[in-house]
Amino acid sequence: MKRIVITDCDYETIAPELQVAEEAGVELVRAYCTDEDQVIAAGQGADGLVVQYAPVTARVLDALPGLKVISRYGVGVDTIDVNAAAERGITVCNVPDYGVEEVSDHAIALALTVLRGIPELDRRMRTGHSDISAVKPLHRIRGRVFGCVGLGRIGAATARKALGLGFTVVAHDPVLTSAGALEGLSAVKLVSLDDLLAQADVVSLHLPLTPQTRHLFNAERFGAMKSNAVLINTCRGGVVDTAALVEALNDGVIRGAGLDVFEEEPLPKDHPVFDLSNVVVTPHAAWYSEESFEELKRRTVMNAVDACLGRRPENVLV
Repeated sequence: MKRIVITDCDYETIAPELQVAEEAGVELVRAYCTDEDQVIAAGQGADGLVVQYAPVTARVLDALPGLKVISRYGVGVDTIDVNAAAERGITVCNVPDYGVEEVSDHAIALALTVLRGIPELDRRMRTGHSDISAVKPLHRIRGRVFGCVGLGRIGAATARKALGLGFTVVAHDPVLTSAGALEGLSAVKLVSLDDLLAQADVVSLHLPLTPQTRHLFNAERFGAMKSNAVLINTCRGGVVDTAALVEALNDGVIRGAGLDVFEEEPLPKDHPVFDLSNVVVTPHAAWYSEESFEELKRRTVMNAVDACLGRRPENVLV
């Protein structure tokens, strides 16, 4: 019987995964790994690994010569040495299109929440203050400029929703030459990153975390943004230099931020971001809905099962 090990996951139940494996006649085992040695120990004899945050490095792969597939919960694969896996003939899978609606909804929700000053208004109402002076000036949404950095599945969905709300939408994506080639985005103007930063009232990030995008948003980029602009990050925490962002927000370089992802997760209780009244934070929750949760769990394990049984998985990176 083929054997798949879930190296780690912070979900309360793996019932959907177990059902998929049982129907395919594959053994599925759950482990609780946080480092390379634990992954190596748990993965002995495994045909496949299902991973969330645990590191799967070249050292791990060398210690597990029978491995056929690594399947990740979610889109990003920055904890997996994809090149090392490809060199060893190991299939790497993800679920690139789950949560598109949820994350794009969340990006829009964060943007509107910050732009309308809702957290500050809520806090003041609870302490008996009904005036709006603390959030002035507010502006109507129609005609504001929404900038999407990255026009993959989630970025494109966010751009469409921003258009529907009345934003003027600009975008930057180094791969695309025309946003109009994407369905529903004929009204989106593709611009350079510098031009986007100069124009946008909202800068919404939709990028993978790579060596090229790590800390792409740093002090220099914040300085290039409009002083009344807000930053929205629902992609990867490492795309933003957190220390530089805190400084920019403290100094009024930009107006505010809505953050769902962080360089350090979970954020420690004493993190300086919690002292900022112009920031809205959520705990890496943008992906979540009951529908996306079920879909993610089933498809992640199905990718691993297919590879173990000699079938081509639905989503293959390498």
